[in-house]
Amino acid sequence: MIDFLKKYNAFFIGFIIVVPIFVLLDYLNLINIPRDQPGEVIVITVFWALVIGLPLHNYQYLKRKKKAVIGITTLFVLLFITVLIDSFMKLPDNPITFILLIVFWCGLAYFLVPNFIKKYWKFIALLYTPLLLYFFYLRLFSGDLEAYLKVKQETPFYIFFLPIPIFFFLWIFEQWKWVQELKKEKSNTELSLLKTQMNPHFFFNTLNNLYALTVKNSPQAPEVILKLSDMMRYTIYDGEKERVKISEEIEYLKNYIELHKIRYKKTVEITFNHDTDTNLTVPPLLYIILLENAFKHGIETLTKNAFIHINLYEDTDYIYFEIENNFDPNERNSTGGIGLQNLKRRLSLLYNQQHELIIDSKNNIYKTLLKTPKHA
Repeated sequence: MIDFLKKYNAFFIGFIIVVPIFVLLDYLNLINIPRDQPGEVIVITVFWALVIGLPLHNYQYLKRKKKAVIGITTLFVLLFITVLIDSFMKLPDNPITFILLIVFWCGLAYFLVPNFIKKYWKFIALLYTPLLLYFFYLRLFSGDLEAYLKVKQETPFYIFFLPIPIFFFLWIFEQWKWVQELKKEKSNTELSLLKTQMNPHFFFNTLNNLYALTVKNSPQAPEVILKLSDMMRYTIYDGEKERVKISEEIEYLKNYIELHKIRYKKTVEITFNHDTDTNLTVPPLLYIILLENAFKHGIETLTKNAFIHINLYEDTDYIYFEIENNFDPNERNSTGGIGLQNLKRRLSLLYNQQHELIIDSKNNIYKTLLKTPKHA
């Protein structure tokens, strides 16, 4: 809300400028503010506040657009000429003055908010054409001037200003929508970047292991090549998708585990239990950071009795990913690393605080629970 007020403070400044001016002009009897028509006074005040606020709001735009400044200056010269013509002819609601004022306001709106006018000109014409035709009919074809003035007294002429607040709030809505689209685009860009920030050391280590296996003519080499190929394909292609089947994510994690097992010459206990509907979908590469951390800060640092226990399950509304591993407290990195920071940022972008990431470390055992909504 504060950001919104800061962005559109020019219109509040317009009100601050207009209200004292109206009060002063009324005090000097230069204008007459009707006390018995508050609706009309409010509509006209809003109108002139917008007139002042729009140039202030578009100040930076006007600084860059010399043609727009020249055009607006020309329009204000036209407004001055219109006032002179109106004063010289001294006709109530002079049709010539009315036409010139229409040109002025249309031109001013076009220079200040060109995209909005181009997009909604049909809607603007739909609202104002009947009103303008009604005015010209009353002014030129309903009888003499006295008959027109009598009709005017009985007609709420502030209806000519009523569409202006409609257009203003429509313009505000367009600005809000534009800001939301920018936020979404920014979030998508950040999300794509975070997806690519996978740990490359795993792939390099696996390639080194593969090299060693091929030198030894190990029968495991083809299996390693196939699993590594599947993982790279999943990371590059499926990683670009918004959601993937959870069965594909499970297969990716299994390949990661199997490739790690090949490296170790020590006894390692790794269990991966999963009980979910295989047709469920999740964002790709969602769990790999937690699994990487379990290997990096657990199995990698322990010489014996290392374990990782993984459970993936669901309930009515949520998917749960639990991972538990032991670690050497003398070796463990307490910072959590950039991977965990990236995961937290990505979860925030994906779920907008509808998720839970609970991390607990006790008795040399590290437990993590990630709870995400099924339909986010």
